Amino acid sequence: MSEPTVFVIDDDPSARRGLTRLVRAAGLNAESFASAREFLASGRSDGPGCVLLDVKMPEMTGPELQEELGKAEYCMPIIFLSAHGDVPTTVQTMKQGAVDFLTKPVDRDDLQGAIREALARDAENRTQRAESSALNGVIEGLTPREHEVMTYVITGMRNKQIAAALGISEDTVKIHRGRVMQKLGVLSVPELVRLCEKAGIAPATSRRR
Repeated sequence: MSEPTVFVIDDDPSARRGLTRLVRAAGLNAESFASAREFLASGRSDGPGCVLLDVKMPEMTGPELQEELGKAEYCMPIIFLSAHGDVPTTVQTMKQGAVDFLTKPVDRDDLQGAIREALARDAENRTQRAESSALNGVIEGLTPREHEVMTYVITGMRNKQIAAALGISEDTVKIHRGRVMQKLGVLSVPELVRLCEKAGIAPATSRRR
């Protein structure tokens, strides 16, 4: 994995330079942008990192950029910066997943601490997405019938009940159930339930309500 990059977005040239220096002083890569639209036009990085984002900017504000990135499912953590203690904006941005909301002039230790937290969150999110992607790849390898049986197994239903629900023999259910467990590398129903929860697969009863 490449080294993380901190993206500094602030329309104030002096603040932008100062923040960039603080980031680089912490031994991290930094890229700076004078506006939200400039950042969007640059082409978003898929590598690890976080965003330092000023709240009040012309054309597109920080919260507006946060909303835009959210719609595009851009998951890089955001740290907001503002010269004013705006409580409603703070609440709004934190509800939308911001890591922190710092008031300018920013304390170096507070900034670096927030960046460390944001990068740790980014690393955790990337690990979870990678695991989910790998898991979904394995699940996609199930046959349609195996997948259907699996959604009944995770409800806690017995083989006989599943057979009746699907209109197949109990022996057939056992075969499909065994293949599902083998393909997914699990040894028990609780393990299978946890795996399906990670993959966002709903039990059969929940799907049919």
